[in-house]
Amino acid sequence: METNNPNVFSNNDITVTYKPRVCIHAERCARELSNVFRDSVIPWIDLDGASTKKIIRQIKKCPSGALDYCLNKKEAC
Repeated sequence: METNNPNVFSNNDITVTYKPRVCIHAERCARELSNVFRDSVIPWIDLDGASTKKIIRQIKKCPSGALDYCLNKKEAC
């Protein structure tokens, strides 16, 4: 699913948002789930790189809160 915001990433299951001004660049996401959070490829978040469950688990570990998510349902995120 395409979006006009370069910091919003979606697939059928989940929408992930990234707040670059909040990010402290701890790089925990890229180190621990590099198939999804890639530091040298654009777009840098690839939601097909892991299961939705693993992505959510990793987002919850973000020390700054720069990453957030919502599950895609009939209601908007």
